[in-house]
Amino acid sequence: MLYELRMYDIVPGRMPAILDRFRDDTIKLFAKHDMKVTQFWIDADEASNRLYYLVEHADMDARNLNYERFRADPEWLEVRRVSEQDGPLVDKQESVFMKNAPFFQRQ
Repeated sequence: MLYELRMYDIVPGRMPAILDRFRDDTIKLFAKHDMKVTQFWIDADEASNRLYYLVEHADMDARNLNYERFRADPEWLEVRRVSEQDGPLVDKQESVFMKNAPFFQRQ
């Protein structure tokens, strides 16, 4: 299993809009494309204006294929267009890829 921690720096004032987009559309669209979001956080320090989420992938090839399909999905393109009518939501996005340490078994 490959875990992807995605971190977003949100445009000031746009956190409610991106949270609404994830809640109402994005997580469902991820599931449609075989991407499982297992955790979702916002920074405890609201001044940092960051959100984080963890996606499980079978492996890097599956991850790349699933994101490719997601990004080309007409439903996603429309959700993104509508949600960004007042401007972009994300300033910067980073990903960190992780796997379980050999001694650790998820309970």
